[in-house]
Amino acid sequence: MGIDSRVDFVGAGWAFPLTTDATGGVALVVREQEIEEAIRLILATAPGERPMRPEFGCRVHDHLFAPINASTAGAIASDVRYALEMWEPRITVHDVLISFDQADLGTLYIDIHYSIRGINDPRNLVFPFYVIPDEPDSAAVTGPSFAPASLPAIPAALAAAERRA
Repeated sequence: MGIDSRVDFVGAGWAFPLTTDATGGVALVVREQEIEEAIRLILATAPGERPMRPEFGCRVHDHLFAPINASTAGAIASDVRYALEMWEPRITVHDVLISFDQADLGTLYIDIHYSIRGINDPRNLVFPFYVIPDEPDSAAVTGPSFAPASLPAIPAALAAAERRA
């Protein structure tokens, strides 16, 4: 299998986001980069977003407000695997792993291990997914307590003047 047949198999597509090349034409991507951009496009598109193909995309966006736990990670991995097997026939998905960013509680990393069919070249792609983390306790949100004991003392003369008014 020569390099030309490999390009024909994988194909060429428009660069995403849409850009121009040096000649002013639409920039194209080929080979493995085209497949990587197709994977990112599938994951970034929510079903129903495309009017002419409403079923296209990945349901990962359904988990935007879900709690960050093992159950959500399993559901995201399942949705990603299903979408890629459905919409990207040029690859074989070997594994989808979800990891949590300890420093940023709203970030999950979707690590996709795949290979291009017909080519013995294992690859991986890490797709960051951002969720809305659970709100902390209401006491932590409002800041310090504003109980009367924490207010500064009002001078007695001022307090007496306010009572008379």
